[in-house]
Amino acid sequence: MNINTSELFVLAIPFMGTTLGAAMVFLLKDNIAPKLEKLLLGFASGVMIAASVWSLLIPSIDMQKARNGVAWLPALVGFLVGIAFLLLLDTVIPHLHLKSTEPEGISVKKGHISKTTMMLFAVTLHNIPEGMSVGVAYAGAALQGSGISTAAAFALAIGIAIQNFPEGAIISLPLRSEGNKRSRSFALGVLSGAVEPVGAILAIALASIVTPILPYMLAFAAGAMIYVVVEELIPEASEGEHSNLGTIAFAIGFALMMMLDVALG
Repeated sequence: MNINTSELFVLAIPFMGTTLGAAMVFLLKDNIAPKLEKLLLGFASGVMIAASVWSLLIPSIDMQKARNGVAWLPALVGFLVGIAFLLLLDTVIPHLHLKSTEPEGISVKKGHISKTTMMLFAVTLHNIPEGMSVGVAYAGAALQGSGISTAAAFALAIGIAIQNFPEGAIISLPLRSEGNKRSRSFALGVLSGAVEPVGAILAIALASIVTPILPYMLAFAAGAMIYVVVEELIPEASEGEHSNLGTIAFAIGFALMMMLDVALG
């Protein structure tokens, strides 16, 4: 499947959201306020859950139904495989979550991988399914009878970009508070999102070759994104005081993404 300049721009929209968010390190204080962080995490969670359902799982079911197949099978299998894939990456790749002092993944010698690098690995790991989801949705939109419109794929890209903006800030500001220069914190925040357009292009290339399993790929991307939300975003938004702020922001993010997908799809 050939990709023109305008299509590349759409695929890069989520990355732009991360870049703009990371740029907040030049405008805000070194540390992000806990209440604001809960709001941002909750909002991002809501957007990703809604995108997983309306932009990925429902189109997967509809596409399989149009093929007169077992409608729920690709959604079930793809979803579970997506969860398992992210669980595997989370288990194997050495990484460090933003509020943790203990690295996860395969064991590494102390000092062999810096804390900043492991934090970057953690965020990059969680950005992979977001890029994949946009690529798979776009590939589906290019197929007749897929049940996915170009507008719906665009809405998904916009939704991911919206949730990437606070995510970019949540990345760069803690890196700054760890002692990194503002320029380095910004660069690392941007770098963490660079995997998204790459993942989107790879997903499109793969989908064009294996069109019959596109419903599975849609559900796979949904499972991977939901793993990120349940494993990382919701727990951080819910811990400590004022957890209701994260819940309220979740509802707003979910409603906004649902509205975008239904209105544009």
